[in-house]
Amino acid sequence: MAAAATMAACDSGNGSAGARDGTEPSSAAAASDAASLDRASPHSSLAAAPSPSRTFPLSRAPRGIPSVRKHEAARGPGWKPSSGSGVVLASGSEGLADEGKLLSEELRIAYRGTAAARAGDVELALRSGSGAAESYTLTTSGGRVRITGPDQAGVFYGTRTLKQSLRADGVMPEGVVRDSPSRPQRGLNLDIARKYYTPGWIEDRLREMADLKLNMLGLHFSDDQGFRIESTTHPEIVSKQHLSKAEVRKILDLADRLHITVVPEIDSPGHLGAVLAAYPSLQLRNADGVATKGAIDISKPASARLIDELLREFAGLFKGRFWHLGGDEYQALVVANPEASYPELAALAVKKYGAEGRIQDLTTAWTNDRAAALRPFNRTFKVWNDGVFRDGVVRADKDLEIEYWTGREIGARPPEEYLAEDRPVVNLNDEYLYYVLGQPNNFMYPTGQRIYEQWTPLVLRGTKPVDARYSKQILGGRLAVWGDFPNAQTEEQVARGIRLPLAALTQKLWNPAKPSLNWSGFTALATKVGGAA
Repeated sequence: MAAAATMAACDSGNGSAGARDGTEPSSAAAASDAASLDRASPHSSLAAAPSPSRTFPLSRAPRGIPSVRKHEAARGPGWKPSSGSGVVLASGSEGLADEGKLLSEELRIAYRGTAAARAGDVELALRSGSGAAESYTLTTSGGRVRITGPDQAGVFYGTRTLKQSLRADGVMPEGVVRDSPSRPQRGLNLDIARKYYTPGWIEDRLREMADLKLNMLGLHFSDDQGFRIESTTHPEIVSKQHLSKAEVRKILDLADRLHITVVPEIDSPGHLGAVLAAYPSLQLRNADGVATKGAIDISKPASARLIDELLREFAGLFKGRFWHLGGDEYQALVVANPEASYPELAALAVKKYGAEGRIQDLTTAWTNDRAAALRPFNRTFKVWNDGVFRDGVVRADKDLEIEYWTGREIGARPPEEYLAEDRPVVNLNDEYLYYVLGQPNNFMYPTGQRIYEQWTPLVLRGTKPVDARYSKQILGGRLAVWGDFPNAQTEEQVARGIRLPLAALTQKLWNPAKPSLNWSGFTALATKVGGAA
């Protein structure tokens, strides 16, 4: 009978209906069980029944944007910060100091550096070889949280999951999260050439991007309407409203701490109006002698020297892995008959490349030469899809990453052509991902709902996906803000307008599974976690 009574006491703590729904057994029931034990075995060493223990329901995955890819449920109370909580670094993980200090500030708990984890703490640890780049494991157990990853970025993303879960539900659920991005490139492209943005606004976007686990900011800072970063080699081309190099360095420092790569772009041989305003002799002219907007004369050696001087100067400022060469919309190639409209370029193409030589060959060679000028800086180069042509005598360098944005241009090639050439492609589909101020040329401001419900990384052009066999070549995507009509929206309006599209974009780039939330649920969550409003 004593054994039977003991079993009943354990069941009341672990298997009763009250335990399953997360409630404690009543004090009266506990007292009754204790009395039964005493009566059943007056000589037993169990003078009183053990305190009944609470059994928790299986945990659910933490909520955040993007959603985590795998969660191993467990029973327990989860974790929330308390007055005694702190952030600590595992031995050998001192490189995570920035991540640890930021998290401690955000959660308003202590930062203790390299120290043994205590009850209530969050421990960050680097574990080489523990997974793919940017992956992390987050374990919540025993009143502690431990976040590990093979690199600093992965651990940082684990801290974003913790932060978002606390914002969404006030707790980090018990269990183990194993998470990693589906695509390596995820971000925002910002045209600061046609519309000036203040440094503080750009920094705010970096913080927003980081919480969403976005890792790439493209900066298009040279165009027909402006050159927006201080230049020491050619100060004469710089617009009155511009970012100083000191301001850019501050932006780059923040981006680095948030694991965001900034990708600079000096577009050429088109979109150079601001540069050419100071060098009118280098502007391309057609057969009638009329200047061609934004186009540099690629037949002149001085043109190449000027652009290469700028590229080398800014390669010393932007030291990240990627560089965008542009290459799009060279106006000599958007007319019905380029060779007839620009006979001098046509003659040079034949002279250099034989009877089959065309202006597109000169343009392709120009882009290849700009990449060659930057080879000593060890960059990975990007170009817009309409700057890489079909056929031709000269072929674009094989290692150029294609940033696919449009099928609207004259002679535009479908994305399958680039993929069939085994080229890496990044998705900036202008049907879903182009936020063009003023909405010219039938552009409409993208909505997060369309991205969330219709778009995937395979949808590179229009609304039709490419074959899934090309999936591994599609490296990711970016939402692109363009300033065609810069006064159409204020900075604040742009920030509000891109919040939900960015949230939807990161969901699709991080987690390839069909989202479990409907759009209403997603927007409600976005408001809670702060990645979107």
